[in-house]
Amino acid sequence: MCPGAHAPPSIFRAYDVRGIVGTELDAALMHQLGLAAGSEARGLGSQTFIVARDHRWSGQSLCRALIQGLCASGCDVVDLGVAPTPLAYFATARRAGASAAIVTASHNPIEYNGLKLVLAGQSATTEQIADLRRRISEGRFTSGSGRTTPTEAVDDYVAALVQDVHVAREMRIVVDCGGGTAVGLAPGLYRALGCKVAELDCDIAAMACEQRVPDPARPSSLDRLAAAVVARDADLGLGFDGDGDRLGVVDSRGRFVAIDRVLMLLAADLLKHQPGRDVIFDVKCSRHLGAEIQRHGGRPVMSRSGHSFLKHAMREHGALLAGELSGHILFGDRWNGFDDALYAGARLIEMLARDPRPSAEVVDDLPASMSTPELFAPLSPRQTTKAMQAVLDIAGRLDDVGVVTIDGLRAEIPSGWGLVRASNTQPGLVFRFEADDAASLDRVQDLFRDIMRQAAPGLRLPF
Repeated sequence: MCPGAHAPPSIFRAYDVRGIVGTELDAALMHQLGLAAGSEARGLGSQTFIVARDHRWSGQSLCRALIQGLCASGCDVVDLGVAPTPLAYFATARRAGASAAIVTASHNPIEYNGLKLVLAGQSATTEQIADLRRRISEGRFTSGSGRTTPTEAVDDYVAALVQDVHVAREMRIVVDCGGGTAVGLAPGLYRALGCKVAELDCDIAAMACEQRVPDPARPSSLDRLAAAVVARDADLGLGFDGDGDRLGVVDSRGRFVAIDRVLMLLAADLLKHQPGRDVIFDVKCSRHLGAEIQRHGGRPVMSRSGHSFLKHAMREHGALLAGELSGHILFGDRWNGFDDALYAGARLIEMLARDPRPSAEVVDDLPASMSTPELFAPLSPRQTTKAMQAVLDIAGRLDDVGVVTIDGLRAEIPSGWGLVRASNTQPGLVFRFEADDAASLDRVQDLFRDIMRQAAPGLRLPF
């Protein structure tokens, strides 16, 4: 394959690589991505890669090509096979300075696949992802003859987590793995913590993800989990996306609990023991989250959306906890600082088990407003860029509106706020709204309708 061939710019996203298999991403390109990632890691003094993949039909051939590229760059590979992303992060954190490459497209439709990277112990930055494309275009690779060692890390992971997390009473939970890679870890892990576990879509052989790609950020994707929690009189429901790094939560009444509310619970619990520490959250989160962090003695810090941006902010601030609405939760307290939905679920169980009340009553104590989930409007990459440039131009002319532009436009009025930003995972715009009441929600959505009529005339809005 000649340098630069078949490397469409659109697949190189803000913090990972994702594309449609066969048209945007194939084994030949994945081989070159392995060469590029290995070369980048070697430049940072890292020569060992932990490699894993999710269960997608395209994963085996793409992962084989990736490993061949990594070895040809001179890196050694520790191959976990089919494994959740948090397991790869755990194995990487156990080896100082190691890198990781996970073949996955998370919750994207099944025709997609991609690559998540850790380089020399840190999640790849936007600049490093862009440099992969430059390396491929220029054919700028190191060379060598690395070795591949198959291994498994499940037992070590479970042992480490059981040693860390202590559940005060038996909790009845329903685990929804959506047929994804968490099936090989989640049910056994929570049983090892002393929970009574009911399983939903925990058969990876059935390839349930072919029909129902789980996305914990969408309440509707957890409807079956909610019904199972109520039917089994469970204390809690936990749902996982395809590669197991994002968490969805359902309370004991079968109600979806948005992750910004989960973060309120976790932050309050952590800050009891470590007041004055920073807690990171993304621009899509409720304004009540910042207020709750302050109320419990912490310092709220708003970040760009995206797991790599959260990790950077977490390191910069030495934060206890970080999270984003889409379901990524990172613990700087007692864990490795990577987004690990399995561990986050365990810490939530640990916290709830200390409270004799049903989880729904615990959630009822949290401040609440009317809010929407993430709403998506598909656009081409070029249209997305053009629309966001226009939005930011308009933002500078808004009167009597609080403006936050660290990631798109978050516009705040006294009774609510709205957000528009470019998605990091698929071409298009993401919106979210929150307000004190229905009239205020209409008001802030009308503000954004006016903005988008100017910025992207003709765009079909999802609200």
